[in-house]
Amino acid sequence: MACSALCLLSLLWAAAGTSAQTQSSCSVPPAQQPLVHGIQALMESSAANAAFPNPSVLIAMNLAGAYNLDVQKLLTLELMASDTADLTVGQLALTIMALTSSCRDAGTQVKSLRRQMETWAPSSLNAPATSFYGPSLAILALCQQNSELTLPIAARFAKALLANASPFNVDTGAVATLALTCMYNKIPVGSEEGYRVLFGQALKATVENISTRIKDNGIIGDTYSTGLAMQALSVTPEKPNKEWDCKKTMDIILNKIQQGKFHNPMAIAQILPSLKSKTYLDVTRVSCSPDHEVKPIQPNHPSPAPTSASNITVTYTINNQLRGVDLLFNVTIDVSVRSGSVLLVVLQEAERKNPIFRFKTTMTSWGLVVSSINDIAENVNHKTYWQFLSGKTPLNEGVADYIPFNHEHVTANFTQY
Repeated sequence: MACSALCLLSLLWAAAGTSAQTQSSCSVPPAQQPLVHGIQALMESSAANAAFPNPSVLIAMNLAGAYNLDVQKLLTLELMASDTADLTVGQLALTIMALTSSCRDAGTQVKSLRRQMETWAPSSLNAPATSFYGPSLAILALCQQNSELTLPIAARFAKALLANASPFNVDTGAVATLALTCMYNKIPVGSEEGYRVLFGQALKATVENISTRIKDNGIIGDTYSTGLAMQALSVTPEKPNKEWDCKKTMDIILNKIQQGKFHNPMAIAQILPSLKSKTYLDVTRVSCSPDHEVKPIQPNHPSPAPTSASNITVTYTINNQLRGVDLLFNVTIDVSVRSGSVLLVVLQEAERKNPIFRFKTTMTSWGLVVSSINDIAENVNHKTYWQFLSGKTPLNEGVADYIPFNHEHVTANFTQY
């Protein structure tokens, strides 16, 4: 998921009772399997030391086949014991799917999620597309539990999705496609034909929108939205007018992995199912009786050559020009940090040099997110957040992952969505 969505905000069944398989035949070549094993091992080792259990990581482990059974068990037990009272519908849906993929009963959570979704409605026709992300996960989780009970909820969701007038978001569109595909393929016999027509219309619209975001090199949206989009395009019964070259997408993703672009556990969790020819529709098909523990194979690509510990200069600007928000400012500072440092280090150094650059972070499933700068905090009710840009381009990695280059100009802009 792109950083901007991160700051705001983290898959055709042939028939019910058969295993969901991707329609596309593209897969990871044997010679590049170590790359996949490497990022999976990294994700699992990170999960062992995470501040809180990430259901997306557990889903990915179960779909891919966990290497570390102790971490798998730990995550499962932590999610079973977690308090779900304050979770969003999206977080609750991911928890249900994680427990389902671990063959654990999520009945209580399912009832809670269904109650919440029975009263859900978008705030307006212009509600941001990202506001449909959590509800999409909710429809997917509920569909997998009982599609018949979910029909009226999913129908209301599909109508709202079709009526939404906000700019399209690839992550949201991909998850909505997965949810609607589940509903489309699990409509109970004897149900009104109108359901199939409605879900088909909504699917066609979202799939077409996803296809327009396929770049010439195979990336869909951006690097970190491609995993969910691959899942969606591989299972949807509604094919886009623009043909998708899955192999090209697979090749570019493997290249990105070799470059070290996939080191965030959440980013790995979203791409891993596609690399294993799985989607979120396979959550209910996971075998929970492994015969033995599989040992991870370490990646065989060469390590980066050591570089000298030289310094780089990064120009850092903090900007708040939103009307109605106190303390308007636009302040710039040049910061010197060691080459290879992440953006978080730049922020820390700027704060050390000038207290006006003080900031606070919040831990999310995607890692640290800057929630406040110079005492101006993000506000969900006001739809505001801190967006980071390189020049005029929004960053698609968080401050603890993005590595600035020499003489780069990074701006933290207080933004309203």
